[in-house]
Amino acid sequence: MSTVDHQLVKRFRQEAGDRISEQRRLDQATGQAAMSPEDERQFARAIIAQILEDYARAEITVGRTPPDAQAEEAYAAAVHAALFGVGRLQPLLDNPEVENIDINGCDQVFVGYADGREVQVEPVAESDEELVELIQVLGAYSGLSSRPFDSANPQLDLRLPDGSRLSAVMDVTRRPALSIRRARLGKVFLPDLVGNYTLTPELGSFLSAAVLARKNVMIAGATNAGKTTLLRALANVIPPHERLITVERALELGLDQFPELHPNVVAFEERLPNSEGQGAITMAELVRRSLRMNPSRVIVGEVLGDEIVTMLNAMSQGNDGSLSTIHANSSGEVFNRISTYALQARERLPVEASQMLVAGAIDFVVFVQRNNDFQRGGTLRRVVTSVREVNGVDGRVLSSEVFALGREGVAMPHAPIACLDELLAHGYQPTGVWR
Repeated sequence: MSTVDHQLVKRFRQEAGDRISEQRRLDQATGQAAMSPEDERQFARAIIAQILEDYARAEITVGRTPPDAQAEEAYAAAVHAALFGVGRLQPLLDNPEVENIDINGCDQVFVGYADGREVQVEPVAESDEELVELIQVLGAYSGLSSRPFDSANPQLDLRLPDGSRLSAVMDVTRRPALSIRRARLGKVFLPDLVGNYTLTPELGSFLSAAVLARKNVMIAGATNAGKTTLLRALANVIPPHERLITVERALELGLDQFPELHPNVVAFEERLPNSEGQGAITMAELVRRSLRMNPSRVIVGEVLGDEIVTMLNAMSQGNDGSLSTIHANSSGEVFNRISTYALQARERLPVEASQMLVAGAIDFVVFVQRNNDFQRGGTLRRVVTSVREVNGVDGRVLSSEVFALGREGVAMPHAPIACLDELLAHGYQPTGVWR
């Protein structure tokens, strides 16, 4: 048998799930301690093996050829993935070259690879209904709290167990759709980004010094430009003795997953309202809460709304060294984008007030850009192309572009840095060449 029959996988998964549920009920009825997640996985493997053995015996009884050893192993992996992983998505997530997965209905699956290619692949479910079921299972078990996905809650954002980011919608599109952005670089450092030409060595030295000097840094860029990867790399410059509080809509940064780098981390995740519309905890509330948790630094994974005012207040009131990301099309656009968010916030800050708040809170804006370099065979590159230093305010934020896009296609020194002495004291090694 060379291929896996997904209807059989679905049947085996149902049977295994029923047996696991029955064992949970027995344990509870007899006062036994609940199985740990790892114990449950091991128990599931034994159950799956028994189910496959029973199936092979039944096939022989009726005169059919049972699955061979290779096929049986494939079925066992598929059933286990359906129970604890992401079903037929699992092989795509296991492929280190896959960078993005876009699904427009169960049979319209497009995969983006690290080299810039985009390929349509086989379906991930037998029907759109099965696709919705898969997303619902992920929503129930992948985050800190269960996240519904149904007609009353047609949007879902969450972090998968491997760190990938999933966004799904239904009922506002003809067919259920989801996008998965892979977290290919979980533990990433600035030298890694220098090695893949996202940064020049000097820019890496500059950013490292800015973090160590406790400068507040906002990372800007378009969707899938590499903002979160750069944020992780900057966070990994922070000394291990510092207490970090991260605030995110859906857990993605994963700084708490590497205690050897950051042993003292609290990761906050926004909580959505329940079916009665109760129990929501917003990003703005979490940022306010983080300030009461004795943080050395507050890291906001992605600014998209009214949390901006609370975050800027935190940055300007002694929580130096904070990091965050924001969507923007250039480093200069960031200040207007922040003002727009501040106008929509509960505080309804006018533009002049928000610009004053920005000038007192942000030290540097780093812009990262996603390029498909067709001159190099279509290679996908993410490159930091601009760094702005905030210099003050005069009705609007005053800034200077200290690194700007050069002839080499990367950010090069462009203007003097006002806080140069502080950065030098923390290891910055400039070339001293202004362009």
